[in-house]
Amino acid sequence: MLALLAAGAVFFPGLFLLSKRCLRRIPGLRWSEGDAVIVSARLVSSIQAVMASSAGYIIATSCKDIVEDQHWLTSSYILFAVPYFVYDIYAMFMCYWYKLWVKGHEMDSGPKAVGAVLSSYLRREFLMVLHHVVMVTVCFPVSVFWRQGKGDYFQGVMFLAELSTPSVCLGKILIQYKQQHTLLHKVNGGLMLVTFFICRVVLFPYLYYAYSRYASIPFYMVPFSVPWLWNLGAALLMAPQLYWFSLICRGAFRLFTGSSRNRHAHPTLCKDPLPPPANGYSAPGETSRH
Repeated sequence: MLALLAAGAVFFPGLFLLSKRCLRRIPGLRWSEGDAVIVSARLVSSIQAVMASSAGYIIATSCKDIVEDQHWLTSSYILFAVPYFVYDIYAMFMCYWYKLWVKGHEMDSGPKAVGAVLSSYLRREFLMVLHHVVMVTVCFPVSVFWRQGKGDYFQGVMFLAELSTPSVCLGKILIQYKQQHTLLHKVNGGLMLVTFFICRVVLFPYLYYAYSRYASIPFYMVPFSVPWLWNLGAALLMAPQLYWFSLICRGAFRLFTGSSRNRHAHPTLCKDPLPPPANGYSAPGETSRH
């Protein structure tokens, strides 16, 4: 257990530093430190998403009995990935810091300036930071200890929620560098809308549907047939996904209608409100990453 936690704690920050260094050394790019930090953070998030999705696919397709069957990769990947959520809080802060620098804010490195930026960061990204903290302090122990080896199939399906993350990360990069006019941004926006809806919104009713088939009960009876904590966990974890999906829908509407009037009327909507990866290892009992 400790070895996997240590491996994750070394892998994700190490990958971030390595990618940042490599990006700065690519001939012709001439990226600043801020550019490299922002793109590296998104790259690490995308790599983690691919790893989590791959693990989830292997687990879900290997479990025939969706409650009793176990797969060694389930707990192993949870232990390996939990340090990512700690690292990502720091990575998001660094991205926020350099975004302020890019926007022309005065960037003093003194303690007061750092404290002011940190306070602003926590206010703006409160929901995302809270999500990551809950993942580490609640979902991690629930997934590893409370489940007692049951429901690996549900855990694997939860990992598949990360399939939407690469398109979210690419969208953030394109917005950061004002590439909203490109075909790539429009294609990625459509892909983001579809994958986020399927992987993070439809995911919840699907898990209830899968259990209804397993238990041979009507779909509408599932909430009354499982412990109330499962329903509470599902509601709490689904709520931010619905909020983020509403922001994606608003962004998609602006993107595909090309309404400049709306962009001028609502300048705050032009920011990149989309979350980094989430829901990497939520317990099946808390059927909810980022």
